[in-house]
Amino acid sequence: MMQSQQYSYPLENDQNETIFSIEQKVKGGQRISNEDALYLYEHASLGQLAQMAETVRFRKSGNKVFFNRNFHLEPTNVCIYSCAFCSYSRIIKQRTDGWELSMDDMMDIVKKYDDQPVTEIHIVGGVMPQYDVKFYSELFTRIKKHRPELHVKALTPVEYHYIFKKEKISYDEGMKLMMDAGLDSIPGGGAEIFHPEIREQIAGDKCTGQQWLDMHKAWHKIGGRSNATMLYGHIESFEHRIDHMDKLRQLQDETGGFQTFIPLKFLNENNEMSHIKQSSVLDDMRNYAVGRIYLDNFDHLKAYWPMLGRDMAQMSLSFGVDDLDGTIDDTTKIYSMAGSEEQNPTMNTADLVTMIEAVHREAVERDTLYNVVKAYTKDDLSELKNQYDYYSLPVVN
Repeated sequence: MMQSQQYSYPLENDQNETIFSIEQKVKGGQRISNEDALYLYEHASLGQLAQMAETVRFRKSGNKVFFNRNFHLEPTNVCIYSCAFCSYSRIIKQRTDGWELSMDDMMDIVKKYDDQPVTEIHIVGGVMPQYDVKFYSELFTRIKKHRPELHVKALTPVEYHYIFKKEKISYDEGMKLMMDAGLDSIPGGGAEIFHPEIREQIAGDKCTGQQWLDMHKAWHKIGGRSNATMLYGHIESFEHRIDHMDKLRQLQDETGGFQTFIPLKFLNENNEMSHIKQSSVLDDMRNYAVGRIYLDNFDHLKAYWPMLGRDMAQMSLSFGVDDLDGTIDDTTKIYSMAGSEEQNPTMNTADLVTMIEAVHREAVERDTLYNVVKAYTKDDLSELKNQYDYYSLPVVN
């Protein structure tokens, strides 16, 4: 395991002074160090973390909480890789328990949303040989031909690494080819934990952490935007989390291409790591706050509500989060198959606006690139409730 570094901070007598010095950095807009981040993880109270994270959040986004209208397209859950943490995929020997959609199947899903005001399609799934460069190039092109304004956010570096290697082309060549076919941005998945001693244990047969970073760098170089994730709450240490965020912060300093950081909570049902206890709500909130404080060059911090559940996602809005993802419309099974509280993840616009308004924030519908589609008022909410077969959500006041 990664050895803890011996930092010079006192752990008993001058703890308040140390926290105060970090708080002053945050208030002054100064970057905190890796040593500072570890100290916050280990010693700061939740109240102190919330205050610092909210300072950064307000500086970045004011009182706004963002969401978009999106749906997911998951081509397959059959995969050549077998990641220990994954409850979603089925190895080829178990492919009868999975699904493998054809091009026509996928376009039928896209067409189902023709009369709905969605702005984004999110495409991610397992890795299989038939889903290659030619397949995805054609899929992106057909989606754009059918609905030109729909933003295509698609595939992780895990998928791109495989299909580019199979095609014998470089990351630079492959990313340009995908952009020309209609790809608009890249989601943040597949990052897991970058440090090799952890990555090799939980996802050792897919692309490395450095290859993940290199793929995003290639995309950023040609003007593309992307997101970044971190899978936490399993066998990693605080130092591993900081190492992961440090690599993201360094690449963001270089390219400026990341939009949003998305911590993803490990869920332990139906996978090879089911013996590992899940992180507590307190650790979840601590992790959001430290992420918001540390990643000073990321504009947004997202709580992915289908993973956390609605109540915890709502709570995260007090720990630096300014984005709740989107309406989803029950089109993703990745987290429900791992035991998420959201077994049928769908919320309409009225649900999301209600959830945000309940904690006295301004609900803002965005597109994928954070252009404002609509800022909602209380009058808008009343009108929305009349548009939907609406039901009241539990809220945290």
